[in-house]
Amino acid sequence: MSANISARPIRVLAIDDHPLLREGIASALADQADMTLVGEAVDARTGIEQFRRVRPDVTLMDLQMPDMSGIEAIRIIREEFTDARILVLTTFQGDVQVSGALRHGASGFLLKGTLRKELRDAIRAVHAGRRVIPPEVAVGLAEHVGDETLSLRELEVLRSVAGGNANKSIAAELGISEDTVKAHMKSILAKLDARDRTHAVVMAVKRGIIEI
Repeated sequence: MSANISARPIRVLAIDDHPLLREGIASALADQADMTLVGEAVDARTGIEQFRRVRPDVTLMDLQMPDMSGIEAIRIIREEFTDARILVLTTFQGDVQVSGALRHGASGFLLKGTLRKELRDAIRAVHAGRRVIPPEVAVGLAEHVGDETLSLRELEVLRSVAGGNANKSIAAELGISEDTVKAHMKSILAKLDARDRTHAVVMAVKRGIIEI
């Protein structure tokens, strides 16, 4: 018997709250002799427990789930299992989402629209120890290399702006003066290279800095 035939299949765990996506993953892997789906989870916490139980070779991780972000789940898994290989599946191309996932130990990043062959190839690459970053995602990362990050207070201000609040309301909500809110907004506009408040929110959402 040849080594290829006797080799153990790549054991895959899928963590995603969308049943159709999980069904698509199962279908994409079903006829592959070198990989098998060993578990599924509908949220991050369940996924972490599944990981501990089945110890997969490659984990497919959604970024947006109802109970916890995929990035936080990646951090928890990688702290406990430093050799975990996690491939992020998401609809988001924001550079902050990508860099956050990679910073916490993700092995690769794949947009949900590129399933089937691309997914199978990515699983094999990650299992072999390679990093997978699609060209369009890599371009997004490169565009913002060296950009200043928003401070925690600036994020609070921007989220409140995204909620439609005026400076006076933001000041009252955060317990700071209106002048301080204006100073934070000036810094936010500069860091995001935005024209105005609305543009800043649009840019922040596009890059994955905030969610609305």
